[in-house]
Amino acid sequence: MDDRSGGSFVAVRRISQGLDRGTTCHSTSEEVVAGSAAWLGRGLSCVCVQTRENDCRPSFDLTPLQEECLLRLQNRIDVAYDSSLSEHQDTLRALWYAAFPDEVLNGLISEQWKEMGWQGKDPSTDFRGGGLISLENLLFFARNFPTSFQDLLRKREGDRALWEYPFAVAGVNITFMLIQMLDLEAVKPRNLVGATFLQFLTENEFAFDLLYCITFKLMDHQWLAMHASYMDFNSVMKATRHQLEKELLKEDISCLEDLPSYSLLSRG
Repeated sequence: MDDRSGGSFVAVRRISQGLDRGTTCHSTSEEVVAGSAAWLGRGLSCVCVQTRENDCRPSFDLTPLQEECLLRLQNRIDVAYDSSLSEHQDTLRALWYAAFPDEVLNGLISEQWKEMGWQGKDPSTDFRGGGLISLENLLFFARNFPTSFQDLLRKREGDRALWEYPFAVAGVNITFMLIQMLDLEAVKPRNLVGATFLQFLTENEFAFDLLYCITFKLMDHQWLAMHASYMDFNSVMKATRHQLEKELLKEDISCLEDLPSYSLLSRG
């Protein structure tokens, strides 16, 4: 299918409440063989059970600490945004003032939200697909890397397209993509990328939020390199995911700050 056939990033499937974490996912034999030696050096145990030809299912053993950290993150993922909860409202309001500190927000439902790249005047209808964590990711980005956040929000860098991606909606899609890429809906990692991420998560409780920031900046970097426009968003996301997976599996990466793409970020 041609990736240019539609900007489907505006429609994100809601992650189900109570994630189904007991199913098994297939990985190619090439993926398992290529990754096994690397993981032996990092103290991870990968067991590959082959049930029939070309059917190889990796399973990664977790330490109690890794299980605890993964469950904590999965609990965050399970939380849907609830506009009736004051703490959720406060988080949304905080995002506005982190993005536009000098502009008074008229209300949580307002045409002003379109300035941030939401599709309508009620942003909750957009990030409903990614849950509360997609809102928390944006806020973490704004607070911890304000310069990079503002550069992306205001499209300050590079030769921009006439039809640009909507900033906030793109952010929700990045949250969703990372959850899928890292296989965070499973009870334990079923791919090499998810396994390595858990190593980082045990050392940094905000590893997912930090990886989100790195990914957002990398996505924009790919967008500019590909001279992309609105209809190319899916192709850009695929290229971003591929590059991120390569970086996460590099042998010399001991923390997320070692990722080559981390250098794209600026705290300011």
